[in-house]
Amino acid sequence: MDLSSLEIFRAVALEHSVTRAAQRLQRAQSNVTTRIRQLEEELGAPLFLRDGKRMTLTDRGQTFLDYSERLLALADEARQSMHPQRPGGRLRLGSMESTAASRLPAPLVRFHGRCPEVELEVSTGTSQALLDGVLARRLDCALVAWPRGREEIAQLDLEARPVFEEELLLVLPADHPPVADPADVQVRGLAGFAEGCTYRQIAEDWLSVEGRPPAKVQQVGSYHAILACVAAGSCVGILPRSVLDLLREPPRLRQVPLMRVETLLVWRQGYATAAFEALREVLASAD
Repeated sequence: MDLSSLEIFRAVALEHSVTRAAQRLQRAQSNVTTRIRQLEEELGAPLFLRDGKRMTLTDRGQTFLDYSERLLALADEARQSMHPQRPGGRLRLGSMESTAASRLPAPLVRFHGRCPEVELEVSTGTSQALLDGVLARRLDCALVAWPRGREEIAQLDLEARPVFEEELLLVLPADHPPVADPADVQVRGLAGFAEGCTYRQIAEDWLSVEGRPPAKVQQVGSYHAILACVAAGSCVGILPRSVLDLLREPPRLRQVPLMRVETLLVWRQGYATAAFEALREVLASAD
């Protein structure tokens, strides 16, 4: 087993296809097939379920992918440590959907101009999923909201620094009566992201009123979908003002400011590649 075998395995796992993995790696398809078969023989376990040309990880394959991600990340970090003044290699940044849309485009343009040799991978998810990704070494760093405090993050052997601040808005149907406190909310539905989303949890906590059933969550996958549900009159929603400001023609909704929440950049203690330090500097100087 070597790093090349792990990279091939990872590519097939992510692409669900030997053909696409070969194209991605610029290798012959027969070579990828042979290396996967040799790896399975060496491990003594099937890593993929074959359904025609589609490759799906087995349970043991998923476990091995987690280890492979960590090994590849550690190897890349070791390579980068040999050139502390020259940003390069791969940097995997996780971000909340709202931050990626409203805060990251301009800083990442500057980062690319400053560090063109860095292969930056950006992925989105809930704050909890992003923290889990950093802890498992699937991500090198992430932008999350964590109102419970940086002390709790430090207990996970992670470091955190605030980089942005968001004003959270409760949005309601346009014809909803004015809202001064949670008891005034007449709509019982809440449109939000999956569990693990900090903003969703803030909304659920704020809407909790003694004697009332919890809000019925309609789980969606985008802020556009949240706004559509609210505009339709079936839900309320919560989102940063910066996301609403991106819309050329925002829907006519009632807006209620709730609170301000920090967006934190988190990373593993001791992680300090040149590429990451450059990203920290760019984010620190962002407007």
